[in-house]
Amino acid sequence: MADPFDSALDLLRRLNPKHTAEHLNNIIQLAPDLTEDLLSSVDQPLTVRRCKQTGRDYLLCDYNRDGDSYRSPWSNLFDPPLEEERKGLGGVSGGASEGAGEGAVPNDRVRKMEVQANEAFDVYRDLYYEGGVSSVYFWNLDDGFAGVVLLKKSSDSAGSTSVWDSIHVFEAIDRGRTTNYRLTSTVILSLETSDGHLDLSGNMTRQFEQDLSVTSGDASHIANIGRIVEDMESKMRNQLQEVYFGKAKDVVGDLRSVGSLSEGQRDRETQREMINGVRGRQ
Repeated sequence: MADPFDSALDLLRRLNPKHTAEHLNNIIQLAPDLTEDLLSSVDQPLTVRRCKQTGRDYLLCDYNRDGDSYRSPWSNLFDPPLEEERKGLGGVSGGASEGAGEGAVPNDRVRKMEVQANEAFDVYRDLYYEGGVSSVYFWNLDDGFAGVVLLKKSSDSAGSTSVWDSIHVFEAIDRGRTTNYRLTSTVILSLETSDGHLDLSGNMTRQFEQDLSVTSGDASHIANIGRIVEDMESKMRNQLQEVYFGKAKDVVGDLRSVGSLSEGQRDRETQREMINGVRGRQ
């Protein structure tokens, strides 16, 4: 008998990724024992929430979730507040909120890097996306730290809706003067026309690992993470363009050629003559 978890993942891979959250919720209702495993393993389209303390938008994912609450990277507080925050920590803004969920908030050093990373990727978001929302979350590891970089951009124009979601999960393992960075990146892309004649959705996941030097303390980590995320996003964007639009161009070309049939026939005859001429010289 097939493992229920593997079967659930296999099913989700075959369904429209634009509706992953809905499909995931349906599977969880049928198999509640798989809830935590599925939520931590399946990448979903990102959801935006407004931070009540700072008024800034942030993105929700499993990495800033504690039960039904989500931590804002801007205030470091959960919404809805956790029990510890209800006891008097709800008014604390910024820094490391001690007691705001055991193990759910990074220590002072990692939280400081998290703040710097959010500021850096907010600039990155503005430069590359010219809008959208970004969020970065860090957490502690025994031999380093880990985190996730989230980016979301939605566009509604000319009767079409498009959504780009980037999820970059990384581990940074200290190795003396160098740090080993392991990155797993997922991009979820959705394109849809308002008349329903076109609905194109899909996702792509890639992995990357590299050892980089750390010469300027924790500031080097922010620079290194920014560099590998930027490189990965550029590569995945080009690959998605080839997969989505290159394939569509090939299909349309097979259905209806740009040139006339006579021109195509002449090109094929010329090609055959060139091949025969080369063979004749051998």
